[in-house]
Amino acid sequence: MKEFNFATKAVHTGVLKDPAYNSVITPIYPSSTFRFNKVGETNGYDYTRSGNPTRSALCENLAALEGGEAGYATATGMAAVTGVLHLLKSGDHVVAGNDIYGGTYRLLDTVFRNMGIDVSFVDMGDSSNIKNALKANTKLVWIETPSNPLMNIVDIQAIADVANVDPFPLVCVDNTFPSPYLQRPLELGAHLVVHSTTKYINGHSDVVGGAIIAKEKELGDKVGFIVNALGIAQAPFDSWLVLRGVKTLGLRMEQHQKNAKALAEFLEGHKAVKKVYYPGLKSHPDYELAKRQMSGSGGMLSFDLNDSVCDIHRLFENLNLYALAESLGGVESLIEAPWFMSHLSMPEEARKEAGINKYNIRVSLGIEETADLIADMEEGLEKAAIT
Repeated sequence: MKEFNFATKAVHTGVLKDPAYNSVITPIYPSSTFRFNKVGETNGYDYTRSGNPTRSALCENLAALEGGEAGYATATGMAAVTGVLHLLKSGDHVVAGNDIYGGTYRLLDTVFRNMGIDVSFVDMGDSSNIKNALKANTKLVWIETPSNPLMNIVDIQAIADVANVDPFPLVCVDNTFPSPYLQRPLELGAHLVVHSTTKYINGHSDVVGGAIIAKEKELGDKVGFIVNALGIAQAPFDSWLVLRGVKTLGLRMEQHQKNAKALAEFLEGHKAVKKVYYPGLKSHPDYELAKRQMSGSGGMLSFDLNDSVCDIHRLFENLNLYALAESLGGVESLIEAPWFMSHLSMPEEARKEAGINKYNIRVSLGIEETADLIADMEEGLEKAAIT
């Protein structure tokens, strides 16, 4: 089959699952079980935990968009992380960024440490830190780029090269922030990609889900076994919602990042703002790396509020278009304080070490009109000014 461009693959890959009526949109197959033709013979499905036509369509779609050989849709983004971590066994070692999503940090630092997995959290801005952290029992290098919430960029290719030692660990990239529209880690040397499809891939804040995409089939088979054995696969209706959302991913990402860049430029010159974290700004220390590794700067940014000029709580109270809420990647704009919200599960010292502070604000730009978002933020900052 001809290799189509991204937008075409997002619309068409995996969707034709209805040979009976030829519907152009993938049907929802809510059946929990499927009839056998005879013992040992099915039409491809037997039980929805193990496989479902609606979920298969989504898996094919996401694997195609990431350039992988196998994809698996999970019940949540954290279920996807959990699935990858179950490739490990007691005594194995993981190297992860010290500024990753709080839920991932918590899972590694508490749940999997208690299962005998050793974890080293390091600053991945310098690949030599990864090299120094590698051990004989290192089985996984966990990358999140851009990082959540400080938008640090990790050089995937450089780390994949550093990790290419015998015995080499798996390199897994959380690609939730940029989505496959802006970044494809498997092409840069990663073995696995994970997503919270709750975010940009679905894009409508109406479902939770996750995905694991493997570069090679053999690794994908191992992941598929784990997803089935743990019972963490996504339900048919949720899969259908994500498959519906992904069709417009490219269109939405263009507006998300247009809005993010405009807001970042506005905030960078504002007296109430100490620092803006956005890889699309030339002031960002990883600006050139982001340009090489990504095809755009994305729809997320964060900034440090100048607490001597502006009150953070009054700012949140005086915004009309930015909902004070966790999550990200939806059509509506969201705003939050990572110290108190999305990263609260990280120990306080870990938050400080990562560079997160009490006045750090994370913004997920929606697809609203750019001028309206700028005006609303400007008014909110004015009303929150300390007089």
